[in-house]
Amino acid sequence: MSTITEVTSPEQWQQLLGSVPASTLVVTSFHAPWAAPCAQMATILSTLAAEYPVSEPLATKWASINAEELSDISEEYDVTAVPFLVLLRGGKVVETVSGSNAVKVRAAIEKHAAGDAAAAPKAAEAEAEKADVDPAVAKEELFKRLGDLVKAAPVMLFMKGTPSSPQCGFSRQLVAILRENSVKYGFFNILADDEVRQGLKEYAEWPTFPQLWVDGELVGGLDIVKEELGNDADFLKAYSVSAAADAAA
Repeated sequence: MSTITEVTSPEQWQQLLGSVPASTLVVTSFHAPWAAPCAQMATILSTLAAEYPVSEPLATKWASINAEELSDISEEYDVTAVPFLVLLRGGKVVETVSGSNAVKVRAAIEKHAAGDAAAAPKAAEAEAEKADVDPAVAKEELFKRLGDLVKAAPVMLFMKGTPSSPQCGFSRQLVAILRENSVKYGFFNILADDEVRQGLKEYAEWPTFPQLWVDGELVGGLDIVKEELGNDADFLKAYSVSAAADAAA
């Protein structure tokens, strides 16, 4: 059965791509240690990989990449949120999947891995399964995912874009505030996942973005964060890089 290779350097990644036949589907998962859904994705992919034998020629190759440590590779494949799945064949992207939806992930892999008529029924079955999901059950699963996401790091920023490339002025200002206060934080680009974008509005009972969450609790948007800091300059001090260093000492 296939196993997942953890890629730890750009050189290893290029070596991996160069070592497989052009026909091989390279299943690549981008993850971050602070994102709880990535652990869920890792379990899903390990289970799926075990279903694919190591064949000759090699049908599939499975890889995992830390999106933050290997940011150059992440940027190359437009990774703006984690978990993020990239399927490649012959060095070219054939499909991407954002989020940890097991049905979407399985359907995408099966569609491209088989490369024959057997793939279509499986993918269609997966899509039918998705369509048949009761709305109440789907909402419950989404809220569970959101509950994990808001706790993925002690400080979580749900923003438009990424810290290096904010897609709105409010998100840019909030990123600047966190940097000015040396806050360690995780982030989620809500533009990359409309399910999270729409669901979080209801889950948080807060209709706009960016949203800042601390210890799993919603603080609010830019104005609220500014107000909190105006009332207490040390509002975010406990989550700063220096505080983390002191705790580790």
